[in-house]
Amino acid sequence: MRILFMGTPDFAVPCLDRLNKEHEIIGVYTKVDKINHRGRKIEYLPVKKYALENDLKIFQPNKLKDEKIIQEIRDLNPDLIAVVAYGKIIPKEIIDIPKYGIINVHSSLLPRFRGAAPINAAIMAGDKVTGVTVMYIAEGLDTGDIILTKETPIYEEDNFESLHDRLKDLGAEAISEAVNLMEKGENNRIVQDESKATFVKPFKKENLIIDWNQTEEEIYNFVRGISPIPCSFSMLNEKVFKIYEVKKNGKIYEEGIVGEIVGKVKGKGPVVKTKNGSVIITSAKPQSKKRLSGADLLNGNFIKIGEILKGVEQ
Repeated sequence: MRILFMGTPDFAVPCLDRLNKEHEIIGVYTKVDKINHRGRKIEYLPVKKYALENDLKIFQPNKLKDEKIIQEIRDLNPDLIAVVAYGKIIPKEIIDIPKYGIINVHSSLLPRFRGAAPINAAIMAGDKVTGVTVMYIAEGLDTGDIILTKETPIYEEDNFESLHDRLKDLGAEAISEAVNLMEKGENNRIVQDESKATFVKPFKKENLIIDWNQTEEEIYNFVRGISPIPCSFSMLNEKVFKIYEVKKNGKIYEEGIVGEIVGKVKGKGPVVKTKNGSVIITSAKPQSKKRLSGADLLNGNFIKIGEILKGVEQ
């Protein structure tokens, strides 16, 4: 099958690699290059790097809703367009071009967690299972008919990074299977149940602040759900204190207030009081310092018993 691929970040690379080995990739559409502000050098994004290394034709338009770009895609005459984390809305004029339509790999079990941050959202919600969905692209955001889904457990030790890496490989398996089904005419078109749909917006800075008045389970899921990026934080002595990892402590402290450092666990880190118990900070980064283990935070006096972790406006 002649496939036009659209994608940008690391998550999309295994899907492109799998399709490139099994089909003919006639072109790769990806976002424009980033400029590294420190060295003012152009920084190629992962999909472009792969395309260059594999001699694939690259297109980097600023927008797709442009008649020249639409005609360009018509002239390429793809059988199928495969979209994986491209980061741009596909206009209807392009959706109608390929013989087999346009499919997308989304990193959740749709219709749960449509939108921009589904991997983070699944962990933060305390879900035990997530997966990937291969679906047809429609005009609504992540609303198209489903071809297939593949599931994976969310393990207790997972954070965003580990789950992301597992899902990107699962996505490659799923898109390969979906395209093969489409070629045989055996693919499903399962309409999404709108009554079960949930939506995740992109993170803003205020969405990353830890609410210490939540339970230790909620805080544990919140921290690991956005670790290592975009990363949760609190304010410590009016400075940003990024927190990459906490462990549930399972111990209730009568003294102190929520957010207060009420103890320490030798070799592990400082203990913070929560709504129904406490958590141990095992990895964090004080402002203008490097990332440290919980033990090193204590040994270096970067945080002390009695100090209070707060929100921005507390």
